[in-house]
Amino acid sequence: MDMETTVLTGILLISLSIFLKIVRSARHRRLPPFPGIPFPIIGHLHLLKPPAPLHRTLYRLSQIHGPIISLRLGSRLVVVVSSPSLAEECFTTHDAVFANRPHTLAGKYIGYNDTTLVGLPYSDEWRHLRRLSAQEIFSAARINSFHSIRQHEVKHLLQSLYRGSKTSSFARVELKPKLLQAAFNVIMRMIAGKRYFGENDNQETKNVPKLINKILETGEASNPEDFFPLLRWLDCRGLKKKLAALGDRMDAFHQSLIDEHRREKRTNTMIGHLLSLQESQPLFYTDLTIKGLIINMIVAGTDSSVVTMEWAMSALLNHPEVMNKARAELDRVVGCGRLVDEPDLSELPYLQCIMSETFRLFPAGPLLLPHYSSQPCKVGGYEIPSDTMLLVNAWAIHRDPGLWDDPMRFMPERFEGREVESSHMLMPFGMGRRSCPGAGLARRMIGLVLASLIQCFDWERVTKDQVDMTEGKGLTMPKAKPLEAMCKAREEMHKVLAFP
Repeated sequence: MDMETTVLTGILLISLSIFLKIVRSARHRRLPPFPGIPFPIIGHLHLLKPPAPLHRTLYRLSQIHGPIISLRLGSRLVVVVSSPSLAEECFTTHDAVFANRPHTLAGKYIGYNDTTLVGLPYSDEWRHLRRLSAQEIFSAARINSFHSIRQHEVKHLLQSLYRGSKTSSFARVELKPKLLQAAFNVIMRMIAGKRYFGENDNQETKNVPKLINKILETGEASNPEDFFPLLRWLDCRGLKKKLAALGDRMDAFHQSLIDEHRREKRTNTMIGHLLSLQESQPLFYTDLTIKGLIINMIVAGTDSSVVTMEWAMSALLNHPEVMNKARAELDRVVGCGRLVDEPDLSELPYLQCIMSETFRLFPAGPLLLPHYSSQPCKVGGYEIPSDTMLLVNAWAIHRDPGLWDDPMRFMPERFEGREVESSHMLMPFGMGRRSCPGAGLARRMIGLVLASLIQCFDWERVTKDQVDMTEGKGLTMPKAKPLEAMCKAREEMHKVLAFP
C-alpha cells in the first residue's frame, strides 16, 4: 500500500468515526429536525446544489421539515430559522449567544483574518469598533454632514441619464453601472474625500467595483471549503488562492488611501479623522483597524444599495401604476421646479412604502450574515449546541403567507399606515446587536435616488415582456439579468435637469 492510499484510508476512517459520533450525539440531544440522515463526510451538503439560490433551497426544505431545521455540512452544524417568532427569539432572548460570526475563508483573506467590524467575534474589541462606527461614521450628525456629497452625486447620475436620452424619444440604458458609480463615489468621497468615477478614472479604480463583485460572488454561505478542513487544505477549486489574490489587491488599494492621507495631511474625511485618532490611541487605531473599516464600508455601502435600487426599478417597470402613483406624490409634494432632496423624503409616504416593499421582496441579504453560537441554548424548544452556525432566512420570512397577504405580489400599499421595519416581520438590515450600522445611510441614498429617477424621467420596458426578475448568484442577491430600460427626460423637468 503506497503512502497516498494510506493517507486517504486514514482520512476516510477518521471521517467515518466523526460521522458515527455525530449520529450518536444527535440521538441524545433534541436538535432541530434534519432533512434526512446526513451522509458520511459531506452531511447534507448535497442538498445545497446549484442552480437554485441557497435561500430558495433552504426555503423549500423548511416547507417540508418545519421553520427550524438542522443541517450537517461537513464538520459544521448549521441551524436554519425561517419563521419570524424564532428569528425574534434568536435576536432577543439569545442575542448575545448568537452575536458571533463563523470563521470563513472570505473572512480570513478579505476581512483581515476576521478582525473587521463584520467578522470580529462578540468581544470588547467588537463593542469598541461598533461604538466607533455608531458615533464617528454612521451617526445622524456625520451622515448629515455628507448630505451635499449625496446630493451632488445624484445630480451627476441625473445628468448622465439626461445626456444619454434625446428630448423627444426614449434611450436604452443599463442602469446598474450608473447606480454603482453614484454609490461608489458617495462612499469614496466620505472615506477619502474625492470622486473615483468621472474625474479621476484610472484602471485600478475601475477594477475596485469588479473586485467587490467577485468578493460577494465567492462569499456565499455554502462554500464547501468553509465546512471541510481537508478541502480548504487541498484547495482543489482554487478558492483560497482566488480570495488571497482579491484580498491582496483590496489591501493595496486601502493602504494607498491611507498613505495618500498621511502625505497630504487630509482631515475632513473618515480616513483623516481616524488617523487623527490614531495619534492619541495608536494601539487601537492601527492601519489594520482603519483598513478593516474601509473594506466594510466599501463592500456594504455600495453593492447592497445598488442591488436594492435595481430591484426597485425593475419592480416599478413591471408595475407602472405604482410608478405613476409615486410620481403624482412627488409632483404634489415637491413639484417640477426643483429636484427632490433628502428633507423631502419624510413627506413622501408612498415612496417609503415602495422602499419597504422592495426590502421585503428583494432583501439584499436574503440569509442575513451568518451567526455563530458561543454557548448552548434553546430555540423553539430545540437544543442548539455551542459552535453552531445560524442562518436566518429573511427571504422566506418576508414571503410568509401567515404574515403577508398575497406575499408574492409587489404591493407597496400593504405598508400604508403600518410600521413593521423595526419588528421581526421585516429585517432588511438584520436584527439585534449585529444589525447593519449603516442602515440610516442606505435608506437615505436609496430613497433619494429612487425619488430622483421617478421625478425626472419617464421609464418604459425595453419590450412588452415583463422585466426578468430571476435572482442571480451572490451574497447580496443580484439580478441574474442586469436591468435595461427605456428612459426619457420628462418635459416638465428639462429646465431643472439642464443645470451646468
